[in-house]
Amino acid sequence: MSLNERLTQIQPNAIRAFDAQISDVADILKLTLGEPDINVPTHIKQAAIDSILADDSHYAPAAGTQALREAAVHFLADRYNLQYDADSQVIVTLGATEGIYDTITAVVNPGDRVLIPAPNFPLYDPTVVLAGGVPTYVDTSATDFLLTPDQLQDAIDTYGDQLVAVVLNYPSNPTGATYTSEQLSALADVLRGTDITVIADEIYSELVYDGQHTSIAQYLPDQTLVLNGVSKSHAMTGYRIGFVVGPTKLIRAVGLIHQFAVTSASNPAMAGAAEALGTEAGRQDTLAMKAEYAARRDYLVKALRELGFAIPQPAGAFYVFAQIPDGLAQDDVAFSLALAQEGKVAVIPGSAFGIGGAGYIRLSYAASLVDLQTAVARIAAFITD
Repeated sequence: MSLNERLTQIQPNAIRAFDAQISDVADILKLTLGEPDINVPTHIKQAAIDSILADDSHYAPAAGTQALREAAVHFLADRYNLQYDADSQVIVTLGATEGIYDTITAVVNPGDRVLIPAPNFPLYDPTVVLAGGVPTYVDTSATDFLLTPDQLQDAIDTYGDQLVAVVLNYPSNPTGATYTSEQLSALADVLRGTDITVIADEIYSELVYDGQHTSIAQYLPDQTLVLNGVSKSHAMTGYRIGFVVGPTKLIRAVGLIHQFAVTSASNPAMAGAAEALGTEAGRQDTLAMKAEYAARRDYLVKALRELGFAIPQPAGAFYVFAQIPDGLAQDDVAFSLALAQEGKVAVIPGSAFGIGGAGYIRLSYAASLVDLQTAVARIAAFITD
């Protein structure tokens, strides 16, 4: 029986694998997955219901419904001053996850290198491998978990024409770090004039707590594919709606991959997403959620620092990337397993996120404040036992 040989080079998603490993622990409190505990707002659910009741049950255009593509264009213009054409520069995907697959597959040929600032969400690398490319990492643990212009230039000088793309995920999963407009402009200056495509995973763009989110597409529109969606901004993870925007030539290639992979997204889910992105009510939903997450972040960062964890201040997303205190076991996998089994708190080992993640744990604060308070009490008891 023949299988794709590249599958031997990748492992199952480390986040999901660890979560499954500890899920049967009795009375476990899980802060593992980026799964909002907030329900989808009623008006968004009603839009999906209305779609079903209207017998909106036939194939949608492969690129997504006109209503959703126009809503996505409105959203990007309103929030981030980005201008795209709904008819030729937008593809609706099954979450940002499909967007990652489509964009990487569209631009990578066998032997090509893709630059990935690490620690990183462990989906980019296996997708590069499946496309025949070579994931190429830059350790950002010493630079506030952000790629610097010097690091980027060094990679370009080292790999030359082999380097075809760079992944920028900001705000970051797992660290919550994000870039200022000045930092993005500086990166764009290095990339401008090259043939390198920027894959900008901005799925957490609406969850920036300090200042405003800026997209690198504002500085480098002809080289950037922007990934976004409603999973995090509107707690719609199960609806599986994301979108990719970019210059027409690149979007045409992304659209081909999308067509052959999934045909199109679900009509009721797209109706809900159009309501989320295209209305003032949808904007207010996100602002309310962001305020709740900010309060949780502030509590969790302060409480864990008081327990001795070193934590870079998360500027966005809903994760804390905490360095295990000196004097405790520094093997983050062993620490996380013991914390789950003995302390009854589930987190993700930092090494699941690759280079620069060892010695850290990631905690999701997409959980209630009560659960976070309980988790902190359990962690305190565990590390002082």
